[in-house]
Amino acid sequence: MFPDLADQLRAREQQGLRRFRQIVESPQASHVTIDGHDYLAFSSNDYLGLANHPDLIHSICEGAQHYGVGAGASHLINGHSTAHHILEETLAQFTGFPRALLFSTGYMANIGVVTALAGREDAIFADKLNHASLNDAALLSRAKFIRYSHLDLAALEQRLADSNARRKLVISDAVFSMEGDIAPIKQLIALCEKYHALLLLDDAHGFGVLGQQGRGSLFLPDSESVHSPNIVYMATLGKAAGVFGAFVAAQADVVETLIQSARSYIYTTATPPLLSHALLTSLKLIELDEWRREALLQNIAQLKNDLLSSCWKLLPSSTPIQPLLIGESHEAVRISRALRERGILVPAIRPPTVPRGKARLRISLSTTHQPHDILRLTQALNELTLDS
Repeated sequence: MFPDLADQLRAREQQGLRRFRQIVESPQASHVTIDGHDYLAFSSNDYLGLANHPDLIHSICEGAQHYGVGAGASHLINGHSTAHHILEETLAQFTGFPRALLFSTGYMANIGVVTALAGREDAIFADKLNHASLNDAALLSRAKFIRYSHLDLAALEQRLADSNARRKLVISDAVFSMEGDIAPIKQLIALCEKYHALLLLDDAHGFGVLGQQGRGSLFLPDSESVHSPNIVYMATLGKAAGVFGAFVAAQADVVETLIQSARSYIYTTATPPLLSHALLTSLKLIELDEWRREALLQNIAQLKNDLLSSCWKLLPSSTPIQPLLIGESHEAVRISRALRERGILVPAIRPPTVPRGKARLRISLSTTHQPHDILRLTQALNELTLDS
């Protein structure tokens, strides 16, 4: 009926860009089962190893007993439960903001924040390597969309100074999901304060992993302005936190504006309360289990050291996201498949997710990876280096 769709799919496959889903038959962990085969996995955002933690499983069961399964309605109708409310208050306190608001996903949170805070008379300033959800949100807002080169603060300042927009909104990843590097948060805050702009900081990959007690990128030693009223902070709860969902933390007026105007919050069923109940346990583990972050640092150091002689270079990253730059899409796919044949899962990331000519393997490390797991990966990569 639509032959052009088939042509598009064939072209995508010929370019090495077609994606395929795989069915995981086991809990999320450093070792998973797919189609009856066991794999060592470096492909998950479960950075702290909480996705299958027994305390969280117990909390889910406890939450189901107390709250049932589904929320049954949107937050503004009849779906905002005690569990949601307690979690929001706990997240606000944990991150140091006056209020927090739960969203179903990070994508929906970014869409909701940007479209509620910016419109036709406004301007949005975005790092060119931001997550797709931030870009899509900017386009949906109908504000003027101004992008600057990755981490180029001089270019950002010039664009802010030149703008006469009614409201200015800077949007940036805190940890860039395909690069693994960290935004210069303190400097971004200073620019936003100087030019009276809001800063939406997407800390999906920093929350739980970075900062004092895992409180996120705002709690890194060089990010000292956590209480700036210019910040709108977003983090997800399905990565390091091990469960599902997202939240936005900000000043009270900002959060109240989102409750009244963020369409991706208003017009959707609330997440199951049992998830919020389990996330209270997750936050305790994040706060208390410092050994998890220490283990991550050790794993990162080992990976970097073991790949020093590789012809493929790791991009500069101090986070669990360790991108190994390959170059061409077909080559990245070939290496990923060769690793899979050795029982190791590392995804190949290709355009349009990353720029053309910069396809890579995205190695995601977890607390649950053991030294021998990382050695197995690096030995396989070094063997493939010799075969190239």
